[in-house]
Amino acid sequence: MTFFKKLFQTEKVEANNIGRSEPKNEPVLKNLPADFAELELPNAINKAILALGFESCTAVQKEVLPHALDGKDIIAQAQTGTGKTAAFLLSLLTYHIENPETNPRKPGTPYAIIIAPTRELVLQITQDADQLSKFTNIKTMAVVGGMDYEKQKNQLLKPIDIVVATPGRLLDFLRSRVIDLSSVETLVIDEADRMLSMGFIPDVKAIISRTPRKENRQTQLFSATFSEDIKRLAANWTLDPVRIEIEPTQLAVDSVEQLVYLTSSESKFSVLYNLIMQPVVGRMIVFVNRRDETRYIENKLHRLGVDCGLLSGEVAQKKRIRTLDAFKAGEIQVLVATDVAGRGIHVDNVTHVVNYNLPEDPEDYIHRIGRTGRAGASGISITLACEDDSFMLPSIETMLGEPLNCQQPPEELLAKLPPNVRKPREKTSTQLQSGKNRSGNQRRHRGR
Repeated sequence: MTFFKKLFQTEKVEANNIGRSEPKNEPVLKNLPADFAELELPNAINKAILALGFESCTAVQKEVLPHALDGKDIIAQAQTGTGKTAAFLLSLLTYHIENPETNPRKPGTPYAIIIAPTRELVLQITQDADQLSKFTNIKTMAVVGGMDYEKQKNQLLKPIDIVVATPGRLLDFLRSRVIDLSSVETLVIDEADRMLSMGFIPDVKAIISRTPRKENRQTQLFSATFSEDIKRLAANWTLDPVRIEIEPTQLAVDSVEQLVYLTSSESKFSVLYNLIMQPVVGRMIVFVNRRDETRYIENKLHRLGVDCGLLSGEVAQKKRIRTLDAFKAGEIQVLVATDVAGRGIHVDNVTHVVNYNLPEDPEDYIHRIGRTGRAGASGISITLACEDDSFMLPSIETMLGEPLNCQQPPEELLAKLPPNVRKPREKTSTQLQSGKNRSGNQRRHRGR
């Protein structure tokens, strides 16, 4: 940690102002994996590591943690599913435990802020933080749009240690002076490339301008890719950072069997349904490009008796959370989703990912198939390529550096659909309004 950063920590115990504090000579917990034991983390954190069943550090954790624990700024290229969330959480939780505060924290003044592009990723990071801090008194809060503003405001009016947030809602609270980032000591920017592609960088810049200068805080930036724009932003936001690259070839893609079934657009849904009916299929995520088609496919599966759920931007946040919880609990077998679920959704034992449509951005293909084959498990990714989108295959193969296994679907996957066994889903008010808007737009267009 730099000299200026140490000077800034005026509320920390004086003896602990020199980087990491000295080890507390706590006995190392039995059965703690060797590479975690070498990090000399507090036992409150080690207990959580054991409870979560971590067997060893991932590649990104091995590279990031030694430097992050020493307070250095980090710029890391790492894909989703590599364990990067635990890498930055372990470092900022350890820092807070080893550098206790002498004065109570004022309401709305977190010591750490984590910015992520999507609500799902924010909620997942918050859940991970709660699990890793289970044996501490550290309080973490999620701040996202689409949920009760007043409820979040009331939570921020109480002391909070870590805030995980999407840029828009966090900026709302900053402008209304509900939250104060002037005493933030650790800033984490996750999925920076996604933030850029979604147009959030102006909001992120506005947020960072309200934190201490980069000389007076630790900054960790993670991105799946490093464009020139991301490199420039990283240079502006960090001070003498340690640069870490976990190459895409080191991803867990090797644990995912990738197949491409060449289908016609007319037979695509039949292939999907018959695939779901295969006994080897456990939990499945089906990725679709458009919200309206996502809703249509989920409804058709529902009518055929498939226990399924919908996850897209038009679904209310509370319902999205309930759907994800049901999927994790095994109450739902199939999750039909847009790319809102492509990053940051950690669900154990997803056996299959299906690309009902090929993604428009080749990088989204990696993020989609990364929902299976996680944490050492194997998985299967099946892409249904038809005449409408098969032209996207070459760009994906170029990114992967190898050809995809393209084949005709087995005969059993082309079987005719059975009759419906359920009534269609009732349309929500949002869907009805969307339909009205589309009708109005069509009328205006015809009247020109």
